[in-house]
Formats: sequence, structure tokens, C-alpha cells
Amino acid sequence: MQPLSQRTETFTDSVIRRMTRIANACGAINLSQGFPDFDPPEALTKRLSEVALSGPHQYAITFGAQNFREALSDKQFHFSGLRYDPQKEIVITCGSTEAMMASMMSVCNLGDKVVLFSPFYENYSADTILCGATPVYVPLSPDDLSFDANVLESAMAQSGVKALVLCNPANPSGKVFTHEELSIIASLAVKYDLYVITDEVYEHIVYAPHRHTYIATLPGMFERTIECSSLSKTYSITGWRLGYVLAAESVMERIKKVHDFLTVGAAAPLMEAAVTALRFDDSYYMGLQAHYTHMKNLFTNGLRDLGLNITEPQGAYFVLVDISEFGYGSRSSMSDSRNGVCDASCSDAKCAGAMLPDEQFCIDMAQKVGVAAVPGSSFFREPVDHLVRLHFAKKDETLYEALNRLESLSKLKR
Repeated sequence: MQPLSQRTETFTDSVIRRMTRIANACGAINLSQGFPDFDPPEALTKRLSEVALSGPHQYAITFGAQNFREALSDKQFHFSGLRYDPQKEIVITCGSTEAMMASMMSVCNLGDKVVLFSPFYENYSADTILCGATPVYVPLSPDDLSFDANVLESAMAQSGVKALVLCNPANPSGKVFTHEELSIIASLAVKYDLYVITDEVYEHIVYAPHRHTYIATLPGMFERTIECSSLSKTYSITGWRLGYVLAAESVMERIKKVHDFLTVGAAAPLMEAAVTALRFDDSYYMGLQAHYTHMKNLFTNGLRDLGLNITEPQGAYFVLVDISEFGYGSRSSMSDSRNGVCDASCSDAKCAGAMLPDEQFCIDMAQKVGVAAVPGSSFFREPVDHLVRLHFAKKDETLYEALNRLESLSKLKR
């Protein structure tokens, strides 16, 4: 047999989805993969039941149903002040994962480079490599999640850099980039003529006093920003896989073609039902923010009461927990990147069967404590293995039970 693709031979499986499988196998509360255990808005599910009988049930237009794109255009104008043309500047995708992949494939050539902030959602490095490009990493400060503007400029000024990926609010850190930080990114993108591909799926989950700013609204950024997002988090429908890309017409023409050949189109009945959600008034989003603020406070206060050292989320629904006190040690003489792709310099023998300290901790916590988390090393380019990520998009009773189980964490101390 001929060898398989060299481009994918260093890929690992998704650590996030792996932890869900481990949670399911041992009956742990799954605070690893970020999906709610509460229902979507009733008006949305009611509309879905109607559509199940009345349709549509056949292909929608490849770029997304007309009424869906119009409703999305109106919503985006309401929150950002930018009016995207439903005919020329919007495409509906099978989740934000496809949105990001279609965008990266439309931008990158073989040998290009893409700047990523670290920590980052594990798909970004894999997406970059699948496009034949090379990731360039810029670390966020572990203390306050800020970035060094000089380090960022050095990365963006490298020969061959084509784009920067910006997750805002950020997974896994919960960082919300400030207007000042976004202005620095924007000015450098203009200076070096780069695209900024954004992942803004948590745009409506932001905690006061922080505010979400769409980087596309900043001077010189509309034409070079490719916004990827979805309905998954905002309306608690992660299984519907409805995402979208917003971009200037000159860019969108290419993205539409890539999307067409990747997936043809998103699910017609789900788009029809979801128009209802896109037409919700401001009271829904105020309620969403209040709900997530309540869950964040309940869970993070509970973690602090247990004596755990955590990062305070500014947005999204994740919290990083420091596990240094449990004595699992640190990595040595192994790959320094396990975020979906092994380090390019490592050998098969070096990585075969390698288990990082935070990975072992998460397995032990799932099996012995009954709570599943994601090892932080899957999000960092740097050798970080003292953090784990938990999410709190759960009912109160689920979070209370998780906190009760976490009271026995001391049994993991070595």
C-alpha cells in the first residue's frame, strides 16, 4: 500500500473529544467538551417541530437559505453596525468549524504562514497545516493574558505570513480582547497587508465590565476581516451545526466556492427553524448574559472555595485551573506541542505512548473523582502542563454535583 498523506501523519485525535469519550466510559460529569445540558429557547424548538412537518426538506441554496441570510444580516447590523449584503457577503456553513476551514483554504497557499495566539483552540493549528501553511505562535502572558506588541509585530512581519487567527472571546482562556489590543492587531494587519480570520462564536457571552468589539469595525479592517461564527453557543444548539462566514464581496466570492465543494450546504430545515432565533429581540441576549454570569459565578466561586487557583473568565464559558499542587510533575524530553499536532521535530518513538502530566491528571480525575476536564497542554504551544480547562455551561444541579465531587480532589495528590 502507498503511504498516506504526510500532511496529516503528525495529527493526534482531538483531546477535547477524547476526554468526552473517557467521561462517557467512566460516568464522569463532562465538563470537558463545551456543550450545555439545558434546552435551547422554547420558541426555537417549537418552530423546529413545525418545520419537521412543513419543510423544507431538500437542499437549500448552497450559500444558505435566503431568509436565514437576511435575518443574519439584520442581526449583525444591530450588534456591530456593519451591514453585510445577504447576497454577496454571507455564506452559511456546517458549523463554525467548516467556516474556519473554508476561510483558511480560501486565503492560504502552500508555504504561507498563519499567526496564532497561544493558548488557542486546538483546531486552528490543524486547519493551518491542512491548508499547507505553517503556524507562527504568539504567547499570551500567563499572568494577565496580554500580549507583547513587539513580539506580535515580529511574528506578523515574517516573510510569508498571510493571516492571523483571532478567537475573541477566547477559548480556552476566556480572554476578551480590549479595544486597545484590537487596535494594535488591526494596525499591524494593515501595515503588513494581512487577513484577520476571526472566531467569534462567544460574542454574546461576555461578563461585565468587559465588552465585545468586532475587529471588522475598526479602521481599514472591513476588507481584510473574515468573521467566522455560529449559532451553537448563543442559542444552545451545538448539534445543529449552523455556522457562517461574513466577509467583503471580493473575499466572499472565493469562500463561497470552497464551501460549495466542501459540504454543498447547511441543513435546510434547521436554517428555516433558526430564523426564529436570529429575530430575537435584545431581551433574549440580556437574559443569555445574565444566565451565563450566574453559572460563571456559581462555578468559579465554588472552585475558589475548594482552594483552587483559577483564571477569572472575561468571556466564553471556560475556566483554567492550576493543578501544580497535585504533584504530577512537568514534561521532559518529549514533544512540546500536543494541540492536535505533534512537534514537527519529534520522532515517532519520542511521542509514541507519551502521556503529559496534565493528561494523566485529567484521566485520573475522570476515573477517580468523576469530573472530566481537558488538559491545558492541548491548547498551548509553550510547554504548559500545569493547567486544565473546565466549562460551566451546565444546569445549577450539574455544577453543584461537580463541585461536590471535586471536594475529593485531594485523593489525587502525589
